[in-house]
Amino acid sequence: MKMKFIFLLLLTFSISCAQPQKKNDVELKTEPQSYKIEEAVKGLTIPWGMTWLPDGSMLITEKDGRLIHFKNGEKTEIANVPEVYNSGQGGLMDIELHPNYAENGWIYITYATEEGTGNGGNTALIRCKLQNNSLTNIEKLYKAEPNTTAGQHFGSRIEFDNEGYVYFSIGERGERDVNPQDITRDGGKIYRLNDDGSIPTDNPFYDEPNAKKAIYTFGNRNPQGMAKHPESGKIWLHEHGPKGGDEINVVKKRANYGWPIVTYGINYSGSEITNQTTKPGIEPPIYYWTPSIAPSGMAFVTSNKYPQWEGKLLVGSLKFAYVELLSLDGEKVTSREKIAQDIGRVRNVKIGPDGLIYIAVEGQGIFRLVPE
Repeated sequence: MKMKFIFLLLLTFSISCAQPQKKNDVELKTEPQSYKIEEAVKGLTIPWGMTWLPDGSMLITEKDGRLIHFKNGEKTEIANVPEVYNSGQGGLMDIELHPNYAENGWIYITYATEEGTGNGGNTALIRCKLQNNSLTNIEKLYKAEPNTTAGQHFGSRIEFDNEGYVYFSIGERGERDVNPQDITRDGGKIYRLNDDGSIPTDNPFYDEPNAKKAIYTFGNRNPQGMAKHPESGKIWLHEHGPKGGDEINVVKKRANYGWPIVTYGINYSGSEITNQTTKPGIEPPIYYWTPSIAPSGMAFVTSNKYPQWEGKLLVGSLKFAYVELLSLDGEKVTSREKIAQDIGRVRNVKIGPDGLIYIAVEGQGIFRLVPE
């Protein structure tokens, strides 16, 4: 009887160890609406990035290459924007102000461009200044090589950490078996630069021969959400999986996030990419979605305008036309709620200087959630 008990115990243990760890079993609920949805900016097509100038006016990137200055209810198109490679998922993408913008006036933008080697385009990061509704002092800080005519996975988001380093994402450009795991190639990476575009000497691959020295993490697929945690100062990101397997990750120096060696997703055809979801030396996501929600835009609720939501994480869903409100316990997702349901294809979500949540929606414009 004792030997039988030990056998059953070992069998139970082996079965439990063989089961993949579930991270997506947090039930999604619909948050009772205690806010009204107001239109803040109308008449936009694909508003990818948005930020606010010190006077409260907005800068909005349209994927087709237009940079919009929205002030006092009026939209003005900014002149001297670099020529954009508007193809597939590429175009004019994210925009972010330098943390000391009031002193130095620097604006950072990611966009797809045909400049460089090869046919097609790839993602670049510039910084520039704004004067009389025109971009000036344009400096190219980074350009991914080579160009390709593939239409997918340009990234791209920009974020600054508390030390003033600028992080930006570039997707793997559809070359999953080549780019994301190779540190000598661009694509499928998070990059870190000094604010002037120089490369920090403590970047993880700075001293490795032939490596792209700006790389900070690798094994990424197509990160389209990035935000700084308001307490820890860590940079968080999310990225598109294939069919299933969208991920939330915390940016860690030299981390390999596994694409395509491990994934919780499958090919769009339904075929298997890999049977591995974890592997030694690969950073596991803190959360993943299956099925995919097609995440875009990301922000922590730092405003007391929403007392019950403060400290939670916002993630937009392109696929299901809502915003997820994620409760956290440290770096663990404990609950999921659906807000702004049926608002449309969410391209971005941010907290404005007025403390309100702003949601950029494709084919419509930008909306804000006003507590009732």
